[in-house]
Amino acid sequence: MIAAHQLDARKKLGQHFLLDMNLIARVARQAGDLAGRHVVEVGPGPGGLTRALLDTDAQTVTAVEIDERASGAIAELACHFGGRLRLVEGDALAMDLASLAPAPRQVVANLPYNIGSPLLVAMLRQAAQWERLTLMFQLEVGERICAAPDTSAYGRLAVLAQFVATCELRLQVPPAAFVPPPKVWSAVVVITPHPNQPDAALFRAMERLTAAAFGQRRKMLRGSLKSVGGEALLARAGIEATRRAETLSVAEFETLAKLMASGQ
Repeated sequence: MIAAHQLDARKKLGQHFLLDMNLIARVARQAGDLAGRHVVEVGPGPGGLTRALLDTDAQTVTAVEIDERASGAIAELACHFGGRLRLVEGDALAMDLASLAPAPRQVVANLPYNIGSPLLVAMLRQAAQWERLTLMFQLEVGERICAAPDTSAYGRLAVLAQFVATCELRLQVPPAAFVPPPKVWSAVVVITPHPNQPDAALFRAMERLTAAAFGQRRKMLRGSLKSVGGEALLARAGIEATRRAETLSVAEFETLAKLMASGQ
């Protein structure tokens, strides 16, 4: 398939293809029982993970691909699966991914390295629409998503993800598993949205808050949060202005975001 479609992995697209079908099947299994589920896959490339997903009991798989060479490969694959596989061509960052498949829906994807973090944030904005997100990132990004407060990896991604979901780093994958091998290890992270989700205004407030707090993470909060309320906001929340962002729990960030969203 790679040879037929001249699918050499391209750095500018963040492409590293996972071709070991045993390992790919393990990745797919991290999503749990997919019976009756509608799965969205971003960046299928030559279709290794796509095949593994089609080998499950998923009702449909929707593959989103920006590379027209890979689109040709997926279109060819779709001919063999009786309508269970659908190709959507274009930039995933510009799409409403939840609109591509009916509920119950999940995302299972080996995300292109160059858009992994912004694509995750876009999915978190729609967390109420997803049953589960099973995503492969660079290991460093996976660790940042699952990090606990007061650790070096804890930052904006951890707060945004854990605000709306439980996050678990499940599987680490060595560089040699990919073609071409990246310089770093990768990891599969399973993100399961909470039953009760914040409204859009509260999530936007959390985005603004965490951008300010971790944009200048070495500063005390009274300085880093000056643009969103500073010491007055912290006083209303009962949080010491001399603390730094990485010491706050997700619950404390939520308290601040609720005050921001309510205009108090």
